[in-house]
Amino acid sequence: MAIKALFTYDYGKERMESIRKLGYELLVKGESGISYTEELEDVEVLVCYNPFDSLDISKMKKLKWIQLSSIGIDQVPKEKLIKSDITLTNNRGGYSIPMGEWIVLKILELYKNSRGFYEKQQNKQWKMDTSVLELCGKTVGFLGTGTIAIEAAKRLQSFEVEVLGLNTKGTPVQYFHKCFKKENLDEMLSLCDVVVVTIPYTKESHHLLNKERMASMKENALLVNVSRGNVIDEEELISRLSNGQIKGAALDVVEEEPLKEESPLWSFENVIITPHNSWVSERRNERRFHITYKNLEKYANKGVLENVVDIKKGY
Repeated sequence: MAIKALFTYDYGKERMESIRKLGYELLVKGESGISYTEELEDVEVLVCYNPFDSLDISKMKKLKWIQLSSIGIDQVPKEKLIKSDITLTNNRGGYSIPMGEWIVLKILELYKNSRGFYEKQQNKQWKMDTSVLELCGKTVGFLGTGTIAIEAAKRLQSFEVEVLGLNTKGTPVQYFHKCFKKENLDEMLSLCDVVVVTIPYTKESHHLLNKERMASMKENALLVNVSRGNVIDEEELISRLSNGQIKGAALDVVEEEPLKEESPLWSFENVIITPHNSWVSERRNERRFHITYKNLEKYANKGVLENVVDIKKGY
């Protein structure tokens, strides 16, 4: 008997047919306004991003597994999942390469003052800037050593930098010269010329970089965030940027998205803002499908799923 699966994204005729051949009966419905109907009664697998605002999964009594197209799980009704036997998997690793590239790009843009040169070009102004810096020889620290951090750290090797990482137990990770325990965050921050936030957002990581933590950073440090805006105390960041206590920041995420027009962050010459765009590339659907297909194949063969999320931990 075919396994019934609900997809909220159509990967195209050929790819969807390859999933059917694994033994699935597919329903494809857009996420916008989707709600429970009898048609979903026997759905066992849900492949989606965020249908949860309108779709009550507690009514889907046969649902056993949700495969997300995202890495983060902020949108998921966690309490409902904790009370159920539903397995949640995410797209961990699917966006790590473009995000790793984005991190390296923004560090270089800040050190090389790309924004200043773009403005000179627009004004047809031929004027040197002798304040630009080298990345070579700097220390780059990552809060979190997951797949995004690993892909960025891998790409930083050729720049001859010292790469540090922070994880729960200080576990060694490839491409990192040294990893610190979470209890030693202040020590690591004090060593870093660049601090990159890649840690998952949880209750424990909310405002992890607060006033006390930022006080441990070098005054000429750069701050890069591709995780979630709430990991950083935004008011404190704005204060330190205003006082020159942080050299610059590259933010792909902010506390409230979209960033409000009145936010001071728009106006800083040493801040680069992108609209939660670091994960985007021409290969994003290809990688997302590959991860999804691999898990669908495992599920159909009663194998062990990859990228299983611990709901209580939040990642």
